[in-house]
Parts: sequence; C-alpha cells; structure tokens
Amino acid sequence: MVGYAKEVEAVGKVFNVSGDCKPKLHYMVDITERLKKIKEFVDRGEYFVMNRARQYGKTTTLRALKGYLQEEYTVISLDFQKLGAHVFRDENTFSLVFARYFLNELKRDKQSLKDGMKEITCEIQEIVQAEKNNFNLFELFLKLDRICDESDKPVVLLIDEVDNAGNTQVFFDFLAQLRGCYLDRDETPTFRSVILAGVYDIKNLKLKIRADGEHHTNSPWNIAADFDVDMSLSESGIAGMLKEYEQDFQTGMDIGDMAELLFDYTSGYPYLVSRLCKLMDEYIVGSEDFPDKKEVWTKEGFLTAVRRLLTEENTLFESLDHKLIDYPELKEMLKDLLLKGRTIEYVPGDMGIRMAAMFGFVKVENGMVSVANRIFETRLYNGFLAEQARQMEIAQYAAEEKNQFIVDGQLDMERVIRKFVSHYTELFGSNNEKFLEDNGRSIFLLYLKPIINGTGNYYIEARTRNNRRTDVIIDFRGQQSVIELKLWRGMEYNRRGEEQLLDYLRAYDLKKGYMISFNFNQKKQTGVNRIVLGDKVLIEAVV
Repeated sequence: MVGYAKEVEAVGKVFNVSGDCKPKLHYMVDITERLKKIKEFVDRGEYFVMNRARQYGKTTTLRALKGYLQEEYTVISLDFQKLGAHVFRDENTFSLVFARYFLNELKRDKQSLKDGMKEITCEIQEIVQAEKNNFNLFELFLKLDRICDESDKPVVLLIDEVDNAGNTQVFFDFLAQLRGCYLDRDETPTFRSVILAGVYDIKNLKLKIRADGEHHTNSPWNIAADFDVDMSLSESGIAGMLKEYEQDFQTGMDIGDMAELLFDYTSGYPYLVSRLCKLMDEYIVGSEDFPDKKEVWTKEGFLTAVRRLLTEENTLFESLDHKLIDYPELKEMLKDLLLKGRTIEYVPGDMGIRMAAMFGFVKVENGMVSVANRIFETRLYNGFLAEQARQMEIAQYAAEEKNQFIVDGQLDMERVIRKFVSHYTELFGSNNEKFLEDNGRSIFLLYLKPIINGTGNYYIEARTRNNRRTDVIIDFRGQQSVIELKLWRGMEYNRRGEEQLLDYLRAYDLKKGYMISFNFNQKKQTGVNRIVLGDKVLIEAVV
C-alpha cells in the first residue's frame, strides 16, 4: 500500500468518487472542524450512530476520525462490509469472527499491547483458534471489557457499514450488549464511546421479528445520542479545496464563483461536489468547446458538467432509483412535492418523510420538506417526466420542431412560449380541469426538455415552488431565462406575479422575462402578450 500511495502521489492528486478520500492522494475539503465536533461526543462518552445517505462521506470521516483520536484514545475501527452474511447466522459464529477482527485491529496499535494486555489478548487468540462452539456474545463482551480495563487509554469502537448486519437477531442482540455496556459504564470498564455508521437510522430499524410475525421498531440502540453534526461540504470548504487545485494548475478560475456554483447545485453533497469537479478536470477538458483547463473551469464548463452528470448512470443515482422502486409511497410523495407543487410539512414520526430524509432525497428546513439539492431535483424531474413523455404528444411536437427555436446558436424563448400556447390549446383546451391544474407545469417541462436537451440546463427555484407558482431557470449557452409558471387567480394576483418576476429579472440582471398562467375559467382569453414595464419586457401567456 505504501508503494501504491507513493506512486499515485507522484502522479498528482485527483478528485475522488470511489471509496474514502485520502489527503495525500485526493483533492478534498478540510474536515478538521467536523472532527472536532465529533470528538466532543467521544469526550463525553456518547454512543451514537452516524447515519447519512449513500456516499455522503461517512467512511472518509470515520477513517480521518481514527487518526484524529489516536493520541488520546485506543481506537478500534471495524467495517461490517468485510463480513459475509454467514457471520450473522448465529451468535457463536458472530462472536468468534468479531473477536478475531477486533484482535487483529488491536494488534495494529502497538502501543496498546502493553504487559497488562498480553494475557487477555492471548486468551482471545486461543478461543478464536480453537473455534470454541460455546463462545457467545456474553463471553465476548466479558473479554472486551477486560481489554478496556487493561488499556492505558480509553477505548473507542468505530463500526462502519452496520447496514450489512441486516435485519438479524444476532445484530439485535449485539446492540443489546452494547446498550448494557453503556448503562453499566459507571461500574464496569467498557468502551468510552461507540460510533456506528450506515445509511439506516439504527434506532428505527425493524430489527426483531417474533415467531408470530410481529415487527418491533424499538431497538436497544435507544441509548444513542442525537448526532447533529453537519456532514455536508460548506461553500468555504469547497473554495479551500479548489484553491489547492488552482495552486497546482493555475487555471485562472474565479474560486469564489466556482465554489458558489458547486454549492448551489449540490447543497454540499460530498459525492456530487467531487463528481462535478472530476468531470470538469478529467472528462470535459480536451473537448472541442473546452480544449484546456482554463476554458473548462468556467460557468459554461460547470454547466456542461451538470448536463453530463444528469445523464450518466453512477452508483449514487442507481441507489436512489432502487429506493424509488422499493418504496412506491416515497416516489408518490416526491411527485406531489415536485410535479404538483404540494406543500409538505414535516411531521415527527412520519415514516415516509423519515425515509426520504434518511436516503438523502429531501431535507427539512423551517418545518418544511424540500428536495435535498438541485441536482437531485432535476434528475427526479427528468425521470418523472420521462414516464409521462411516452404518453404526451406535446413532447413529440417539441422534439420535431426543435430547430426552429434555436436562432444564431441561442434559444428563442419567446418563440418557445408562443408555440407552447398553440400546441397546449390544441391538445388540452377541452380536457378535465383537475387534470390540467395538477399537470400544467409538467406539460410545460415536457415541452421544454427536448428543446434544450444536450445543450441547456433547467432547474426549479425552490423558494417559489408551490401549488400556485413555480419559477423555472434555464441556462442555454451562457444565456439565462426565467419563466414563471402559475395558476390564474385574477388580475390582482397576476400583477403581484409581474412584480415578483421583475424582482427576479433585476436579481439576474436580465431584460426579458416570461410568465405562463394556467387559467381554468370558462370565459378565459388565451394568447400571448408583450408588456413593457420600465426597462423590462414581460412575455405573458395565458392558456
């Protein structure tokens, strides 16, 4: 491993999306502040679970934490992913394998194997080698307690990928033993702190299944402290990583602007930040539009990376897709949130919201549920719209007429709006009102997507997405457009919408904005109007 590390270090650092990040090999955000906060839990003797979504930096954090704690603690770091399913088939098998694994990790810490430790480690070694068939969890924890008693430093146990234990009785009993250690820690030597890491919140797993088929959601891990450390990457942290990269390559990028873009689109989701950087650094650079690194580390290069990311299959997206298949109620909740603009309030104990947050789909802010980041939101939109596109004739119209909307290499959004009104009126003019009210924004996005596909990006402004209003932001070859989609609620409401759109145009330094109102009044007047308000032009459509 040392030889490999030196060889890679000689080649230079890269952005990493496979496994944990290593400071000598990879460009990464400095997580020292995160480690300091986690150490406070350890210093207090807390037992807790670090549950975060897939590829959210859990393993990177645990490995860095081990080194960060070693001066004050004996740290035993285990990974249940290395254990096969057979290990959890019965208590004796698990106890022997765990003892062997624990002992092996203990031996790596040479300072821990003092004279007082030799006797107990030899005892465990003999048990493991003999494969004693009466060695159980109770005996295992007696030995572990002795190790904690003999150690010169407090012992901290880290276990990564605890999800691999599955829904097994052995794992349930293992947690019960840890709980007993925690409760008796004032009388019996035991671990100073225990940290479990995985996607699932161990406190809420359905871990025990009785013979009568009754499921229990209560777990012995109810002694765990609430782990509230933010593991997302901050904008300033991303900037620090880019500064290191810039020192190596002198691309001339605006580090502040690039860090802001990365954070705006990812909300600091570690995998997404690294993947976008990796796409720019290794895959987009050298293309016709971006011949060198100076060209690629720009806003247009970034947006190209976003388009590529949204169309690729990777391990994170595959995991999210599987969750949508496995949990249909989760998929329906996200459809309500995105396509219908439904407001979803966080309700403690709501399993649907809890699952969505646990898997990384959503976040809860100010008591309201929203999609976790712009990348996830756009990909979910794309997936949901693709399911409808096969049945929506309007998307085919847009695909067939795509070329007429591109003028001198730029998107003629006014023409897009006018043609959309024409096709919408033709196809849906007499359709069911409720169907249209729930699906109007979906129909427009279906129409828009084939027009900008491969060249432009779109995203939904989360602050304005609700069942009455949605703002769509489009980036097309450096040109931005803002389109407000809303339900018609009368002239006064329309005037307020105009003012809101004007505010957006000022914020984005744009001269022209677009508004589409879905009107379900029987005597409505459809069409497109061009309105001049000061130095701004609004293209207002009513369908």
